[in-house]
Amino acid sequence: MRHIIFDTETTGLDNEADRIIEFGGIELDNHFPTGRSFHVYIRPGERKVHPEALAIHGITDEFLLDQPDFAAIVEDLTAFIEGAHLVAHNASFDIGFLNAELARLALPAILPEIVVDSLALARRRHPMGPNSLDALCRRYGIDNAHRTKHGALLDAELLAEVFIEMNGGRQAALGLVHAADFDGAAENGTAGAAEIGRPQALAPRITEAERLAHAALVTRLGENAIWARYSR
Repeated sequence: MRHIIFDTETTGLDNEADRIIEFGGIELDNHFPTGRSFHVYIRPGERKVHPEALAIHGITDEFLLDQPDFAAIVEDLTAFIEGAHLVAHNASFDIGFLNAELARLALPAILPEIVVDSLALARRRHPMGPNSLDALCRRYGIDNAHRTKHGALLDAELLAEVFIEMNGGRQAALGLVHAADFDGAAENGTAGAAEIGRPQALAPRITEAERLAHAALVTRLGENAIWARYSR
């Protein structure tokens, strides 16, 4: 499955009046980076950058004067995201701004069924939080020391690492194959499929009295007890 992990920076918080001034996106294929990205600064028409937004991302009105407007980059942007699921942290904010920009050009909106909110995903994974991007980087050991201000591409790169970790992370690349078995498995194309059995079974960790007490509990719970599914 293809995902575009993206972030936007804007002139302010109101997607009806404010505008997108930066878009950064990273492509993942089956949760692995492909090396493809899309990054652009965007001139927001007559809209000025709000001072509070400027303090967050540092993108000035003067810098944006020489950038293309949204209409000039929309074809490249839509080509980049086409056919992918879109992942953003607090996605309703970014998607709201993107759809407002698309609506100004009478272009189709991004449908909610292709949008993944990584903030909602993080809250399910870690209900006690915190779940800001910085907090998730700390949780997963991702270096974000260079993030002194928000930036769409930088935040997308960090979020891509977080998203990979929340979906199994580096474990997806682990092949638990005994070294002595690897060469032979590789020769016949089954590398990674070798099965390793214990030379000797582990001793039980519960006493006989505990086993009998548990069996009695399952009996009292009746045939619908979940434990009964594993004792048939």
